[in-house]
Amino acid sequence: MNRNDVAITPELVKEHGLTPDEYKRFVDLIGRTPTLTELGIVSAMWNEHCSYKSSRLHLRGLPTKAPWVIQGPGENAGVIDIGDGLACIFKMESHNHPSFIEPYQGATTGVGGILRDVFTMGARPIACLNFLRFGEPDHPKTPHLLAGVVAGIGGYGNSFGVPTVGGSVGFHPRYNGNILVNAMAVGLARTDEIFYAAATGIGNPIVYLGSKTGRDGIHGATMASAEFDDASDEKRPTVQVGDPFAEKLLLEACLELMKSGAVIAIQDMGAAGLTSSAVEMGAKGNLGVELDLDKVPCREEGMSAYEMMLSESQERMLMVLKPGMEKEAEAIFVKWGLDFAIIGRTTDTLRFVIKHHGDVMADLPIKEMGDEAPLYDRPHVPTPPKPVIAPESVVAPLSDTDALLKLVGSPDQSSRRWVWEQYDHLILGNTVQVPGGDAAIVRVENGPKGLALTTDVTPRYCEADPVEGGKQAVAEAWRNITAVGGLPLAITDNLNFGSPARPEVMGQFVGCLRGIGEACRVLDFPVVSGNVSLYNETNGQGILPTPAIGGVGVLDDVTVHASVAFKRDGDALILIGETEGWLGQSIYLAEICGREEGAPPPVDLAQERRNGDFVRQLIRSGQVDTVHDCSDGGLALTLAEMAMAGGTGASLTAEPADLPRHAFLFGEDQGRYVLAVKQDVAADILYEATAIGVPAALLGVTGGASLILPGAQAISVATLKAAHESWLPDYMAGKA
Repeated sequence: MNRNDVAITPELVKEHGLTPDEYKRFVDLIGRTPTLTELGIVSAMWNEHCSYKSSRLHLRGLPTKAPWVIQGPGENAGVIDIGDGLACIFKMESHNHPSFIEPYQGATTGVGGILRDVFTMGARPIACLNFLRFGEPDHPKTPHLLAGVVAGIGGYGNSFGVPTVGGSVGFHPRYNGNILVNAMAVGLARTDEIFYAAATGIGNPIVYLGSKTGRDGIHGATMASAEFDDASDEKRPTVQVGDPFAEKLLLEACLELMKSGAVIAIQDMGAAGLTSSAVEMGAKGNLGVELDLDKVPCREEGMSAYEMMLSESQERMLMVLKPGMEKEAEAIFVKWGLDFAIIGRTTDTLRFVIKHHGDVMADLPIKEMGDEAPLYDRPHVPTPPKPVIAPESVVAPLSDTDALLKLVGSPDQSSRRWVWEQYDHLILGNTVQVPGGDAAIVRVENGPKGLALTTDVTPRYCEADPVEGGKQAVAEAWRNITAVGGLPLAITDNLNFGSPARPEVMGQFVGCLRGIGEACRVLDFPVVSGNVSLYNETNGQGILPTPAIGGVGVLDDVTVHASVAFKRDGDALILIGETEGWLGQSIYLAEICGREEGAPPPVDLAQERRNGDFVRQLIRSGQVDTVHDCSDGGLALTLAEMAMAGGTGASLTAEPADLPRHAFLFGEDQGRYVLAVKQDVAADILYEATAIGVPAALLGVTGGASLILPGAQAISVATLKAAHESWLPDYMAGKA
């Protein structure tokens, strides 16, 4: 379809992902039948991935402001003030559909795209994280997808030269037909040197920068807005191809050009490529845009206007430059070996005009392309409440030590070392805490300040109770940052759900957003950027609702932080938070009892904040250097992870008063932390906690070569570690 006089048929409209009502809306907007190029443009701008047509209504309820928020949602990335004239710029985005079709390239271009979102705003990227979900380990595709995605993330991040410092990997049958690959990037900029997308000035040059345009990725955004079926492999040509070395050159060239003062506005060519970047720059600045596609650098012969406007070739940027600085700007890009081409200008017409070979291929109202995009209030039904599972109703099928051994070596709780050792997590030399702890810590410039970074969500909680699951996802991120001594400042989210056309899925979406919003307000943890990924399903089978949360916090001094590893023999173990033995939706119930059921643990946000603020103060005052939050697997798994990290055992002397022992050990009550502290400060900490209403109790003492659970049940740390470290390498080698 290279010609512009192709007949626009209902079949062609359907192929472009538009409903009959949406197509009529577009025709009414422009007052005529569109050209093929215009149909392609609107299909890109009005699909779910770009227009948020099913989610915008509900996203408006999220808290996005705080004194430290410089830029909230709506730009390429969110921006927060971290003091000393510095800003942290960060965002998380999905590349789920492309990664399922072509795992290596899907993952690489996911990383490349999120890095561009950050350095588009003038920030130098300092860290990457990810959030990954795969199908059940027994599924024949899972090893191939896991290997390809991990290799793709490492291949791009390592080559580009930014450390991948944290993430999450999980398995569940509900991801068999639709994996999740969410990538997060974090960068630093001066607060007075941040760049935005809004174009200003009439007649200013619009410049294309970076790599040449090809036919890869055409309709990529449209594909990301559709469900999968058995023919999904046919969509392989829509997966983009990344080049991390070209992106590194693009980073350096863009940052140099920004220093020159030539840049008025800048926009990454991400989803929907040249179309979305040009429309967004013009619309945000209340200006028109005119492009001459004859000037676009192409790597393939005979590309049509339609193909150029919809290509999602990677490592490309669009800028508006100050008049008279074109030669200076071009010299910078030529020096870095990248394409530089003036392909258009800003106008006062508020029209989006595309010319090719002297013909007008598109002439559209630029503001209305965004403002008049469909907005749906889709039917949604709340998730029915699940019954609370009484701890005493769950019979333990294994001894506590056998259960613990099985859990530490289970697919979801085993060590992720096989994954993160494929990532360069030390490049740039500022990684203070490597993957494997509660949150990564990255030094800011030369210190002493640092950032604490994490990605979190518990999808099984969100499936059982979206509101509580949404709250817990935010609380878990807040808790992980707190556990290393960081002050949580803001989040980015990646809202992964099934088809919004199904009321029960929209109910999950609305419920999770409600929970996220409540938690963000109480914890002073606003949402500053994010992404919505819908239609994550195959043949009608949707994923678990998975609103991934990327959290960022700040440490005043990275040398004063806590880690999970036991550091000394003889330390007192203190549990912060209430224990009720909550087994509903727990890993124990799923892995040991073979039951995924019940209500998830409730989140008391006020108590969550009180407990966390207390723990953070202990870390920052230097009283505590060993902390681990309690989450999956409860108290027993928390202690096992601390023992394995430090190579030191511990003995639990605390006995549950009125709980079954396995519920006390494996219950997943929220708002809890385990501290290992020197004996001479333990009493003071317990007194301080009691004085301010923070539940605290002595658990036992560190030391020895075994973890001794109540009832004198002992298991060696070496045995635990062998099970913990072996599952994933064995699985990928075909042995598990």
